[in-house]
Amino acid sequence: MAALKKPKNLKLLTVLVPRFCPQVSVRRNLNLQEFHSKDLLKKYQVSVQDFRVIDSKLDTKALADFKADEYVVKAQILAGGRGKGHFDNGFKGGVHLTKNRDEVIKLAKNMIGHKLITKQTPKDGIMVEKVMVAESVNIVRETYFSIVMERSFNGAAIVASPAGGMDIEAVAEKTPHLLKTVPVDIYEGVTDKLANEIAEFLEFKGALKGKCAEEIKKLWQLFLKVDATQLEINPLVETDDGRVISVDAKINFDDNANFRQQEIFALDDLSESDPREREAAALNIVYIDMDGSIGCMVNGAGLAMATMDIITLNGGKAANFLDLGGGVGPKQVSAAMRILESDPKVKTIFINVFGGIVDCATIAQGIITACKERLPKHPIIIRLEGTNSNQARKVLQESGLPLQIIKDVDEAAKTAVKLAQ
Repeated sequence: MAALKKPKNLKLLTVLVPRFCPQVSVRRNLNLQEFHSKDLLKKYQVSVQDFRVIDSKLDTKALADFKADEYVVKAQILAGGRGKGHFDNGFKGGVHLTKNRDEVIKLAKNMIGHKLITKQTPKDGIMVEKVMVAESVNIVRETYFSIVMERSFNGAAIVASPAGGMDIEAVAEKTPHLLKTVPVDIYEGVTDKLANEIAEFLEFKGALKGKCAEEIKKLWQLFLKVDATQLEINPLVETDDGRVISVDAKINFDDNANFRQQEIFALDDLSESDPREREAAALNIVYIDMDGSIGCMVNGAGLAMATMDIITLNGGKAANFLDLGGGVGPKQVSAAMRILESDPKVKTIFINVFGGIVDCATIAQGIITACKERLPKHPIIIRLEGTNSNQARKVLQESGLPLQIIKDVDEAAKTAVKLAQ
């Protein structure tokens, strides 16, 4: 559930699945900036800090009616570690505290229009277009609360811990007694009894227990209404003035609910995503960049994972995860080839297709079209089995193109690894 962590070599996992919840669904992540998530929480009456957003106009009007004892100024990028990051202009830290409202604009000016570099960004950083200015709260305690879709429960589950503000995986490993996982009955939902049990486990006392229970019920309603697959509040805090506030939120959504949640999906921020990923998504191809040297083109997520495994077992590393899917046509295959060829890390391309729904002849035609449009820069190893595979292999062999067609998958993988070296 440490949803803010997204190491490059684990980008395939849009949710980092912990041991205590081993079968959480993994889906493409809808990219919402932090202030978008806070807007959603506020819309469903969940208690959050008061906040404003400042963009490149640096308009002070946004702060005109905003009064707080202390302000938190946070750069808005889709990466964690902002507080310990630095900017390309030498400015230190993507999160700052100030009690002077006039200083807020000065801080924002040092962030907006500059690249923020953290442990979770590319080496040259990510451009900051907006900053969020929020009311600073004095935190007495931090807790962890999330709702996730959990297959073993055939529905949603609440995962909670009184040890918030830290990686929940570390809590699960070192202090498992501080972690509670509870299935939510799809018909009953989060009842008063369940909400109070969770609030008590989170160690909220007296009146705060009731306030926490109310927040939990509101978070459940948000989870349902927006078709979320994960709603993580880390931390859910107790303040020194007796409030229970969701300080930071991470929300994942069900892609299949796009038609119901068009307003939310319209907020998807693609500015920080890889251009290759955007091009693939437009053609219904699942492409995720990784850090190896062997470009992979495969049909089916299971075969794609197995292909990456066999490459690794033979001493290589995949440069990407690419699933053509079942309804692929020559256009998608040609585009996939172009995407792989455009990756500067790629030294070899390995095409591994098992034709069931997919016709191998379609794959072959797409490969030929792509190669004729632009001669391949790298060796291409092809393994085709299944529907019309004999015909497809024959077409490829007679194309006159520099392609290596190998029937045995292990031999094909070994060849791809050898050529990449």
